[in-house]
Amino acid sequence: MLYLVHMEVNIPKSVSEEESTKIKSLEKEYSQNLQKSGKWPHLWRVVGEYANYSIFDVESNDDLHMILSGLPLFPYMKIQVTPLAKHPSSIK
Repeated sequence: MLYLVHMEVNIPKSVSEEESTKIKSLEKEYSQNLQKSGKWPHLWRVVGEYANYSIFDVESNDDLHMILSGLPLFPYMKIQVTPLAKHPSSIK
């Protein structure tokens, strides 16, 4: 199942720079492992924002929820999920 996911990150100022750096490092490792596995085939930054649009290719809603809630930055994210279906005019 394909999903378009929009993630906006807002780390509070109460989180120390050291902790923020650690969380971002863990996030990078986690996300790159998912990309290598094929579950996170596309990741795009939104220009001028601490946000991204991503495509996930996973087995189920529950699988996606598990992946997203496992993100180290999850507690600081606003996430919007849009399930995708093949368009009848698509040639792919």
